Amino acid sequence: MEREETKNKINEPFTEYGRYTYADYLTWQLDEMVELIKGKVFRSAAAAPRRIHQEISGKVFNKLFNFLEKHPCKVYEAPFDVRLPVKSKKNEDIDTVVQPDICVSCDTSKLDDLGCIGAPDLIVEILSPGSNKKELKNKYEVYEESGVVEYWIIHPNEQTVLIYTLSEGKYLPSRLFTSGDVIESKIIPGFSLDLEYVFKELDCF
Repeated sequence: MEREETKNKINEPFTEYGRYTYADYLTWQLDEMVELIKGKVFRSAAAAPRRIHQEISGKVFNKLFNFLEKHPCKVYEAPFDVRLPVKSKKNEDIDTVVQPDICVSCDTSKLDDLGCIGAPDLIVEILSPGSNKKELKNKYEVYEESGVVEYWIIHPNEQTVLIYTLSEGKYLPSRLFTSGDVIESKIIPGFSLDLEYVFKELDCF
């Protein structure tokens, strides 16, 4: 009864109400995007992403989509649920559901009508004001533990990209890339991204 009364309350996170699962998540009707990270509920920092966030997301997604058009890997843009199971794939056992800005999965068996169940091969997160702790700590941990091979973090204001690559179960960081650099993906052979294209003509506020 207590849980029913709190389902429409959005706190970040609502630790006092215990652990939530994907089964709970499917019952919520909320006006803003939320994510589950190890049973705790996190909400977006704002009702909608900033304009610069969306411009960068569109550019990166467009490049990936065009490159993968005739490729077995599939690319998706938020909102898109990625469930990261630990014990089993049952809804009541999954306690991590995230919505990466962009994700690529090369294993189509992980894709279903609800999104992706299991770790995508590549995840791109674009930082927004207030989201840095969630992206840099909480998501870093679950992506590493779940086996996301590449994790890109794009900082719009600083115009930088940091790439974490999974090696023997641990993330190894790249150097910090910035405008003028061309970055490549190890899991998508042949794909490269010119950061001058990504960051040009952006007015960051």
